[in-house]
Amino acid sequence: MKHHVRRLAARLSAGLLLSSFATIAVAQTQCGGDFRAWRDAMVREAGAQGVGERGLQAIGSASVDQKVLQQDRAQGVFTLDFAAFAERLISQNRLDNGAAKLRQHASVFERVRSEYGVAPEVIAAFWGLETDFGGYQGDFNTLNAIATLAHDCRRPHLFRPQLIALGKLIDLGVVPADITGAWAGEIGQVQVLPEDYLTKGRDGDGDGKISLKTSAPDAIVTAANFLRSLGWRPNEPWLVEVDVPAEMDWSKAGIHTALPVSQWQALGVTGRSGALPKGAEAHLLLPMGRKGPAFLAYPNFRVFLEWNQSLTYVTTAAYFATRLGGAPRFDSGNPDPGLDRAQMKGLQQKLAAKGYDVGEIDGILGAGTRDAVRSEQQRLGLPADAWPTAQLLNQI
Repeated sequence: MKHHVRRLAARLSAGLLLSSFATIAVAQTQCGGDFRAWRDAMVREAGAQGVGERGLQAIGSASVDQKVLQQDRAQGVFTLDFAAFAERLISQNRLDNGAAKLRQHASVFERVRSEYGVAPEVIAAFWGLETDFGGYQGDFNTLNAIATLAHDCRRPHLFRPQLIALGKLIDLGVVPADITGAWAGEIGQVQVLPEDYLTKGRDGDGDGKISLKTSAPDAIVTAANFLRSLGWRPNEPWLVEVDVPAEMDWSKAGIHTALPVSQWQALGVTGRSGALPKGAEAHLLLPMGRKGPAFLAYPNFRVFLEWNQSLTYVTTAAYFATRLGGAPRFDSGNPDPGLDRAQMKGLQQKLAAKGYDVGEIDGILGAGTRDAVRSEQQRLGLPADAWPTAQLLNQI
Protein backbone atom coordinates (compact mmCIF):
# COMPACT_ATOMS: atom_id res chain seq x y z
CA MET A 1 0.00 0.00 0.00
CA LYS A 2 1.53 3.29 -1.03
CA HIS A 3 0.73 6.72 0.41
CA HIS A 4 3.71 8.68 -0.73
CA VAL A 5 3.35 12.37 -1.36
CA ARG A 6 1.93 13.26 2.04
CA ARG A 7 5.23 12.36 3.67
CA LEU A 8 7.57 14.08 1.22
CA ALA A 9 7.51 17.49 2.87
CA ALA A 10 8.20 16.01 6.29
CA ARG A 11 11.06 13.89 5.01
CA LEU A 12 12.70 16.69 3.11
CA SER A 13 12.43 19.04 6.08
CA ALA A 14 14.05 16.42 8.33
CA GLY A 15 17.54 17.21 7.08
CA LEU A 16 17.64 14.73 4.23
CA LEU A 17 18.72 17.14 1.48
CA LEU A 18 22.14 16.40 0.07
CA SER A 19 23.21 19.96 0.84
CA SER A 20 21.71 23.41 1.09
CA PHE A 21 23.77 24.41 -1.92
CA ALA A 22 22.25 21.59 -3.93
CA THR A 23 18.76 22.75 -3.06
CA ILE A 24 19.48 26.30 -4.18
CA ALA A 25 21.11 25.16 -7.41
CA VAL A 26 18.33 22.79 -8.39
CA ALA A 27 15.67 25.37 -7.57
CA GLN A 28 17.11 27.58 -10.29
CA THR A 29 15.71 25.15 -12.87
CA GLN A 30 12.15 26.33 -13.48
CA CYS A 31 9.18 23.97 -13.60
CA GLY A 32 6.79 23.54 -16.50
CA GLY A 33 7.28 24.62 -20.07
CA ASP A 34 8.94 22.52 -22.74
CA PHE A 35 9.95 19.25 -21.10
CA ARG A 36 13.04 18.68 -23.24
CA ALA A 37 14.42 22.12 -22.47
CA TRP A 38 13.68 21.62 -18.78
CA ARG A 39 15.33 18.17 -18.86
CA ASP A 40 18.46 19.58 -20.51
CA ALA A 41 18.67 22.21 -17.77
CA MET A 42 18.29 19.50 -15.13
CA VAL A 43 21.16 17.55 -16.68
CA ARG A 44 23.35 20.62 -16.36
CA GLU A 45 22.29 21.11 -12.74
CA ALA A 46 22.94 17.45 -11.96
CA GLY A 47 26.40 17.66 -13.46
CA ALA A 48 27.14 20.71 -11.36
CA GLN A 49 26.16 18.73 -8.28
CA GLY A 50 28.53 15.85 -8.99
CA VAL A 51 26.39 13.38 -10.90
CA GLY A 52 28.60 11.39 -13.29
CA GLU A 53 28.13 10.44 -16.91
CA ARG A 54 25.96 7.38 -16.36
CA GLY A 55 23.56 9.29 -14.11
CA LEU A 56 23.48 12.25 -16.49
CA GLN A 57 22.63 10.00 -19.42
CA ALA A 58 19.77 8.52 -17.41
CA ILE A 59 18.34 11.92 -16.46
CA GLY A 60 18.72 13.01 -20.08
CA SER A 61 16.58 10.07 -21.22
CA ALA A 62 13.65 10.70 -18.83
CA SER A 63 10.16 11.24 -20.22
CA VAL A 64 6.80 12.41 -18.88
CA ASP A 65 4.46 9.74 -17.50
CA GLN A 66 0.85 10.96 -17.59
CA LYS A 67 -0.25 8.11 -15.31
CA VAL A 68 1.95 9.56 -12.58
CA LEU A 69 0.12 12.88 -12.81
CA GLN A 70 -3.22 11.07 -12.65
CA GLN A 71 -2.15 9.25 -9.50
CA ASP A 72 -0.88 12.46 -7.97
CA ARG A 73 -4.27 14.13 -8.44
CA ALA A 74 -6.26 11.19 -7.08
CA GLN A 75 -5.30 9.84 -3.60
CA GLY A 76 -8.96 9.25 -2.78
CA VAL A 77 -8.13 6.65 -0.15
CA PHE A 78 -7.32 9.48 2.27
CA THR A 79 -10.99 10.45 2.36
CA LEU A 80 -11.78 7.31 4.40
CA ASP A 81 -12.19 7.69 8.14
CA PHE A 82 -9.78 5.92 10.48
CA ALA A 83 -11.95 2.87 11.14
CA ALA A 84 -12.65 2.24 7.46
CA PHE A 85 -9.04 2.92 6.52
CA ALA A 86 -7.66 0.60 9.21
CA GLU A 87 -10.13 -2.16 8.38
CA ARG A 88 -9.13 -1.98 4.73
CA LEU A 89 -5.41 -2.09 5.40
CA ILE A 90 -5.12 -4.40 8.39
CA SER A 91 -6.61 -7.69 7.29
CA GLN A 92 -6.15 -10.93 9.18
CA ASN A 93 -3.97 -12.15 6.33
CA ARG A 94 -1.70 -9.14 6.72
CA LEU A 95 -1.51 -9.69 10.47
CA ASP A 96 -0.61 -13.34 9.92
CA ASN A 97 2.00 -12.46 7.31
CA GLY A 98 3.47 -9.85 9.62
CA ALA A 99 3.82 -12.37 12.42
CA ALA A 100 5.45 -14.82 10.00
CA LYS A 101 7.94 -12.18 8.80
CA LEU A 102 8.83 -11.32 12.38
CA ARG A 103 9.65 -15.00 12.97
CA GLN A 104 11.43 -15.49 9.64
CA HIS A 105 13.76 -12.53 10.14
CA ALA A 106 13.93 -12.68 13.94
CA SER A 107 17.72 -12.39 14.09
CA VAL A 108 17.76 -9.28 11.87
CA PHE A 109 14.93 -7.69 13.81
CA GLU A 110 16.65 -8.34 17.13
CA ARG A 111 19.85 -6.86 15.74
CA VAL A 112 18.12 -3.63 14.77
CA ARG A 113 16.37 -3.51 18.14
CA SER A 114 19.78 -3.71 19.80
CA GLU A 115 21.69 -1.41 17.43
CA TYR A 116 18.99 1.13 16.52
CA GLY A 117 16.50 0.83 19.37
CA VAL A 118 13.54 0.39 17.02
CA ALA A 119 10.88 -2.16 17.90
CA PRO A 120 10.61 -4.93 15.25
CA GLU A 121 6.83 -4.62 14.99
CA VAL A 122 7.16 -0.95 13.98
CA ILE A 123 9.36 -1.82 11.01
CA ALA A 124 7.13 -4.77 10.13
CA ALA A 125 4.07 -2.51 10.15
CA PHE A 126 5.57 -0.10 7.62
CA TRP A 127 6.89 -3.00 5.57
CA GLY A 128 3.43 -4.55 5.44
CA LEU A 129 1.50 -1.37 4.68
CA GLU A 130 3.92 0.00 2.11
CA THR A 131 4.43 -3.10 -0.07
CA ASP A 132 2.71 -6.07 1.55
CA PHE A 133 6.11 -7.26 2.78
CA GLY A 134 7.71 -6.76 -0.60
CA GLY A 135 4.91 -8.39 -2.57
CA TYR A 136 4.01 -5.26 -4.52
CA GLN A 137 6.62 -2.53 -4.84
CA GLY A 138 5.15 -0.61 -7.77
CA ASP A 139 5.80 -0.89 -11.48
CA PHE A 140 6.31 2.76 -12.41
CA ASN A 141 9.60 3.70 -14.03
CA THR A 142 11.18 5.60 -11.14
CA LEU A 143 13.25 7.93 -13.29
CA ASN A 144 10.25 8.98 -15.37
CA ALA A 145 8.03 9.29 -12.31
CA ILE A 146 10.38 11.63 -10.46
CA ALA A 147 11.19 13.65 -13.58
CA THR A 148 7.46 14.05 -14.26
CA LEU A 149 6.76 15.33 -10.76
CA ALA A 150 9.85 17.55 -10.72
CA HIS A 151 8.77 19.14 -14.03
CA ASP A 152 5.17 19.55 -12.90
CA CYS A 153 4.58 22.86 -11.14
CA ARG A 154 2.50 21.47 -8.28
CA ARG A 155 5.42 20.58 -5.96
CA PRO A 156 8.64 20.72 -7.99
CA HIS A 157 10.81 21.71 -5.03
CA LEU A 158 10.01 18.39 -3.37
CA PHE A 159 10.98 16.22 -6.32
CA ARG A 160 13.96 17.97 -7.90
CA PRO A 161 16.37 16.86 -5.13
CA GLN A 162 15.09 13.31 -5.60
CA LEU A 163 16.00 13.40 -9.29
CA ILE A 164 19.56 14.46 -8.43
CA ALA A 165 19.81 11.72 -5.80
CA LEU A 166 18.50 9.11 -8.22
CA GLY A 167 21.10 10.21 -10.76
CA LYS A 168 23.80 9.62 -8.14
CA LEU A 169 22.42 6.18 -7.27
CA ILE A 170 22.43 5.23 -10.94
CA ASP A 171 25.91 6.68 -11.45
CA LEU A 172 27.24 4.67 -8.49
CA GLY A 173 25.66 1.48 -9.81
CA VAL A 174 23.49 1.08 -6.70
CA VAL A 175 20.32 0.92 -8.82
CA PRO A 176 19.83 0.44 -12.57
CA ALA A 177 18.57 3.27 -14.75
CA ASP A 178 15.33 1.36 -15.41
CA ILE A 179 14.50 0.69 -11.75
CA THR A 180 10.80 0.63 -10.94
CA GLY A 181 8.79 1.56 -7.87
CA ALA A 182 5.92 3.69 -6.65
CA TRP A 183 4.32 6.43 -8.71
CA ALA A 184 5.85 9.08 -6.43
CA GLY A 185 9.38 7.77 -6.88
CA GLU A 186 9.81 5.57 -3.85
CA ILE A 187 11.82 2.39 -4.17
CA GLY A 188 12.00 -1.01 -2.52
CA GLN A 189 10.29 -3.08 0.12
CA VAL A 190 9.90 -0.22 2.57
CA GLN A 191 9.45 2.41 -0.15
CA VAL A 192 12.25 4.89 0.39
CA LEU A 193 12.90 7.98 -1.68
CA PRO A 194 16.17 8.19 -3.63
CA GLU A 195 17.72 10.62 -1.14
CA ASP A 196 16.86 8.28 1.72
CA TYR A 197 18.29 5.36 -0.25
CA LEU A 198 21.48 7.33 -0.86
CA THR A 199 21.98 8.63 2.68
CA LYS A 200 20.19 6.14 4.92
CA GLY A 201 20.47 2.86 3.00
CA ARG A 202 22.27 0.06 4.83
CA ASP A 203 23.59 -3.39 3.90
CA GLY A 204 21.69 -5.72 6.19
CA ASP A 205 22.73 -9.08 4.78
CA GLY A 206 26.47 -8.43 4.52
CA ASP A 207 26.83 -8.96 0.77
CA GLY A 208 28.40 -5.56 0.19
CA LYS A 209 25.36 -4.16 -1.64
CA ILE A 210 22.25 -2.24 -0.62
CA SER A 211 19.44 -3.97 -2.46
CA LEU A 212 16.22 -2.55 -1.08
CA LYS A 213 14.06 -4.24 -3.71
CA THR A 214 15.34 -7.79 -3.26
CA SER A 215 16.90 -8.06 0.20
CA ALA A 216 14.58 -8.12 3.20
CA PRO A 217 17.49 -7.67 5.67
CA ASP A 218 18.69 -4.59 3.75
CA ALA A 219 15.18 -3.15 3.83
CA ILE A 220 14.73 -3.88 7.55
CA VAL A 221 18.04 -2.35 8.62
CA THR A 222 17.55 0.66 6.32
CA ALA A 223 14.11 1.29 7.81
CA ALA A 224 15.56 1.11 11.32
CA ASN A 225 18.35 3.51 10.41
CA PHE A 226 15.86 5.90 8.84
CA LEU A 227 13.52 5.83 11.84
CA ARG A 228 16.40 6.43 14.22
CA SER A 229 17.54 9.38 12.10
CA LEU A 230 14.07 10.87 12.58
CA GLY A 231 14.46 10.72 16.36
CA TRP A 232 13.11 7.32 17.43
CA ARG A 233 13.48 6.91 21.18
CA PRO A 234 14.61 3.38 22.15
CA ASN A 235 12.48 1.22 24.41
CA GLU A 236 9.61 3.71 24.57
CA PRO A 237 5.98 3.22 23.48
CA TRP A 238 4.42 4.94 20.50
CA LEU A 239 0.66 4.35 20.72
CA VAL A 240 -1.65 2.89 23.37
CA GLU A 241 -5.41 2.48 23.08
CA VAL A 242 -7.34 4.13 25.89
CA ASP A 243 -10.83 4.63 27.22
CA VAL A 244 -11.99 8.20 27.73
CA PRO A 245 -14.64 9.59 30.09
CA ALA A 246 -18.05 10.66 28.83
CA GLU A 247 -17.21 14.31 29.44
CA MET A 248 -13.95 16.23 29.51
CA ASP A 249 -12.30 19.24 27.89
CA TRP A 250 -12.11 17.78 24.41
CA SER A 251 -10.12 20.73 23.08
CA LYS A 252 -7.09 19.21 24.81
CA ALA A 253 -7.25 16.23 22.42
CA GLY A 254 -5.23 16.25 19.23
CA ILE A 255 -1.66 16.30 18.05
CA HIS A 256 -1.34 19.99 19.00
CA THR A 257 -1.48 19.40 22.78
CA ALA A 258 0.74 17.14 24.86
CA LEU A 259 0.11 16.56 28.57
CA PRO A 260 1.86 14.42 31.18
CA VAL A 261 0.42 10.92 31.26
CA SER A 262 -0.44 11.47 34.90
CA GLN A 263 -2.57 14.46 33.90
CA TRP A 264 -4.47 12.41 31.32
CA GLN A 265 -5.11 9.86 34.05
CA ALA A 266 -6.38 12.60 36.35
CA LEU A 267 -8.81 13.62 33.58
CA GLY A 268 -10.20 10.07 33.52
CA VAL A 269 -8.22 8.54 30.64
CA THR A 270 -7.37 4.89 31.30
CA GLY A 271 -5.57 2.16 29.41
CA ARG A 272 -7.94 -0.18 27.64
CA SER A 273 -5.71 -3.22 28.16
CA GLY A 274 -4.01 -2.45 31.43
CA ALA A 275 -2.01 0.30 33.07
CA LEU A 276 -0.78 3.11 30.86
CA PRO A 277 2.94 3.01 30.05
CA LYS A 278 4.93 5.67 31.79
CA GLY A 279 6.07 8.57 29.70
CA ALA A 280 6.81 12.22 30.10
CA GLU A 281 3.99 13.42 27.85
CA ALA A 282 1.47 12.11 25.37
CA HIS A 283 -1.22 13.35 22.98
CA LEU A 284 -4.80 12.15 23.12
CA LEU A 285 -5.84 11.10 19.61
CA LEU A 286 -9.53 10.93 18.76
CA PRO A 287 -9.41 10.15 15.01
CA MET A 288 -13.23 9.91 14.83
CA GLY A 289 -14.20 12.20 17.66
CA ARG A 290 -14.90 11.68 21.33
CA LYS A 291 -17.27 8.73 20.73
CA GLY A 292 -14.89 6.76 18.51
CA PRO A 293 -11.55 4.97 19.01
CA ALA A 294 -9.12 6.72 21.36
CA PHE A 295 -5.35 6.49 21.74
CA LEU A 296 -2.53 8.08 23.68
CA ALA A 297 0.29 8.94 21.30
CA TYR A 298 3.72 9.04 22.93
CA PRO A 299 6.77 10.99 21.62
CA ASN A 300 7.72 8.20 19.20
CA PHE A 301 4.43 8.80 17.38
CA ARG A 302 5.99 11.98 16.03
CA VAL A 303 8.43 9.79 14.12
CA PHE A 304 5.49 8.16 12.35
CA LEU A 305 4.39 11.64 11.31
CA GLU A 306 7.84 12.26 9.84
CA TRP A 307 7.42 9.10 7.75
CA ASN A 308 3.99 10.17 6.48
CA GLN A 309 2.02 13.36 7.11
CA SER A 310 -1.45 11.80 6.91
CA LEU A 311 -2.73 11.42 10.47
CA THR A 312 -5.12 8.67 9.40
CA TYR A 313 -2.31 6.70 7.76
CA VAL A 314 0.19 7.06 10.59
CA THR A 315 -2.39 6.25 13.25
CA THR A 316 -3.21 3.11 11.26
CA ALA A 317 0.48 2.24 10.92
CA ALA A 318 1.14 2.82 14.61
CA TYR A 319 -1.95 0.81 15.56
CA PHE A 320 -0.91 -2.00 13.17
CA ALA A 321 2.44 -2.14 14.96
CA THR A 322 0.68 -2.53 18.31
CA ARG A 323 -1.41 -5.38 16.86
CA LEU A 324 1.74 -7.13 15.68
CA GLY A 325 2.97 -6.70 19.25
CA GLY A 326 -0.11 -8.45 20.65
CA ALA A 327 -2.59 -5.64 21.29
CA PRO A 328 -6.31 -6.36 20.70
CA ARG A 329 -8.43 -4.89 17.94
CA PHE A 330 -9.45 -1.32 18.71
CA ASP A 331 -12.85 -0.49 20.19
CA SER A 332 -14.81 1.21 17.41
CA GLY A 333 -17.14 2.93 19.86
CA ASN A 334 -20.20 4.68 18.48
CA PRO A 335 -18.92 7.79 16.68
CA ASP A 336 -21.20 10.38 15.15
CA PRO A 337 -21.45 9.90 11.37
CA GLY A 338 -18.76 11.78 9.51
CA LEU A 339 -18.98 13.71 6.26
CA ASP A 340 -18.66 12.32 2.76
CA ARG A 341 -16.14 13.88 0.40
CA ALA A 342 -18.56 16.38 -1.11
CA GLN A 343 -19.69 17.50 2.34
CA MET A 344 -16.08 17.76 3.50
CA LYS A 345 -15.24 19.97 0.54
CA GLY A 346 -18.23 22.14 1.36
CA LEU A 347 -17.06 22.42 4.95
CA GLN A 348 -13.54 23.30 3.86
CA GLN A 349 -14.90 26.02 1.58
CA LYS A 350 -16.90 27.50 4.44
CA LEU A 351 -13.91 27.35 6.77
CA ALA A 352 -11.63 28.93 4.18
CA ALA A 353 -14.17 31.72 3.67
CA LYS A 354 -13.93 32.40 7.41
CA GLY A 355 -10.18 32.83 7.10
CA TYR A 356 -8.97 29.42 8.24
CA ASP A 357 -6.00 27.83 6.51
CA VAL A 358 -7.33 24.41 5.54
CA GLY A 359 -4.93 23.93 2.65
CA GLU A 360 -6.26 22.50 -0.59
CA ILE A 361 -10.04 22.05 -0.84
CA ASP A 362 -9.73 18.32 -1.38
CA GLY A 363 -12.32 16.67 0.86
CA ILE A 364 -9.58 15.19 3.07
CA LEU A 365 -9.63 15.73 6.82
CA GLY A 366 -6.11 17.00 7.27
CA ALA A 367 -4.45 18.80 10.15
CA GLY A 368 -5.51 22.27 9.02
CA THR A 369 -9.14 21.23 8.66
CA ARG A 370 -9.11 19.53 12.06
CA ASP A 371 -7.72 22.66 13.72
CA ALA A 372 -10.35 24.83 12.04
CA VAL A 373 -13.12 22.44 13.03
CA ARG A 374 -11.97 22.52 16.63
CA SER A 375 -11.99 26.30 16.66
CA GLU A 376 -15.48 26.48 15.18
CA GLN A 377 -16.77 23.88 17.63
CA GLN A 378 -15.49 26.00 20.49
CA ARG A 379 -17.05 29.12 19.02
CA LEU A 380 -20.43 27.38 18.64
CA GLY A 381 -20.35 25.76 22.08
CA LEU A 382 -20.02 22.23 20.68
CA PRO A 383 -17.69 19.52 22.06
CA ALA A 384 -14.36 20.54 20.54
CA ASP A 385 -13.11 17.11 19.48
CA ALA A 386 -12.14 18.19 15.89
CA TRP A 387 -14.52 15.63 14.34
CA PRO A 388 -16.63 17.30 11.63
CA THR A 389 -20.31 16.31 11.51
CA ALA A 390 -23.39 17.33 9.57
CA GLN A 391 -24.50 19.33 12.62
CA LEU A 392 -21.33 21.41 12.47
CA LEU A 393 -21.62 21.85 8.69
CA ASN A 394 -25.18 23.12 9.07
CA GLN A 395 -24.32 25.51 11.91
CA ILE A 396 -21.38 27.24 10.25
